Amino acid sequence: MQPTTKWPTGREVRQRTRQGDFSGQTAGQAPNHLQGNVVILPLRHAADFLHFCLNNPKPCPLIGISKPGDVGIPTLANDLDLRQDIPRYRVFRNGQLVAEPEEVTDVWEDDLVTFVLGCSFTFEEALLENGFEVKHITQGSNVPMFRTNIQTLPAGGFSGPLVVTMRSYPEHDIPAIFDLSLKFPHAHGTPVYWGDPSRIGITDLQTPDYGDPVQIRAGEVPMFWACGVTPQAAIEKAVPELCITHAPGCMLVTDIPSTTIPDVDCSISLFWPHPADRTS
Repeated sequence: MQPTTKWPTGREVRQRTRQGDFSGQTAGQAPNHLQGNVVILPLRHAADFLHFCLNNPKPCPLIGISKPGDVGIPTLANDLDLRQDIPRYRVFRNGQLVAEPEEVTDVWEDDLVTFVLGCSFTFEEALLENGFEVKHITQGSNVPMFRTNIQTLPAGGFSGPLVVTMRSYPEHDIPAIFDLSLKFPHAHGTPVYWGDPSRIGITDLQTPDYGDPVQIRAGEVPMFWACGVTPQAAIEKAVPELCITHAPGCMLVTDIPSTTIPDVDCSISLFWPHPADRTS
C-alpha cells in the first residue's frame, strides 16, 4: 500500500529507502525532483542497450549512465547507492524475472553498467501544478501501463513492443496537456497517441499489463505516453544473463530539479576501461 508520508527531497526518499522504511511507489514523492527508471546490465550488453536507448528516445530518454561497476552517478546525486536506493527492484536471469527484492547488494557484480531513463512522474508534477488531475496519484496507486502493437527500433539483441502509460482527460484539455508535456523531453515528452486504444493494440483499459486501473469518466479521452518499462519487454528478447531494473512505479529519485535536462555522456568510451583494468 502506498504510504501516506511524503518526503520533500530526493535525498530523504533515498535515505528512507536505504534504511528499509520505504518500498512503495514514488509518484508524488520529492516534488520538483527528477525521477528515473533504471536498467542495470553487464558490460558486454551495455553498448547494445545504449544504442537501443538512442534509437528509442521517447520510451528511453537517457538522464544518467554509470561507469562499469560504479554504484553512484554523481551527476544525479552525490550520495547515491544504486544497490539500495530504489524502493523495489526486479532481477532478471536469462531474460526471466526471478525476484523483486528491496536491495540488490547480494547480486551486484563489478562490471554492471547502470542506465537511468527519464520518468513520467516528473511531468505529472507539472500537470498537477497546472490544475490537471492525475488520477492514480489521487487514488494512491500506480499508473496503468500497457504493451502496445507499436514496435521499438531494435539494437543488437534488444527489441520489442512499446509500453505506454495512460491518463485520461476531457478532449478540450488535450492541446494544453500536449504543450505542457512538450517541455519535458527528458521525461518521455509528448503523448505518442490518444483516442481509441484498440488502434494501438490495447483491448481493455481496466486490465493493464503493469500498474493499476483507473476510472475513465464520461467525456474523457485516454492519452498514452511512452513508458520506461519498455526496456523490460526488450530484456525478455535480449535474454541477458543478468539484468536489474526498478519495479514498475518504484523509481530512482534524484537531486536534480524536474525541469533540468541532464547533460549525459553517451559515448561508448564511457564503458572502458573494464573495472579490472583500471589503475587506482
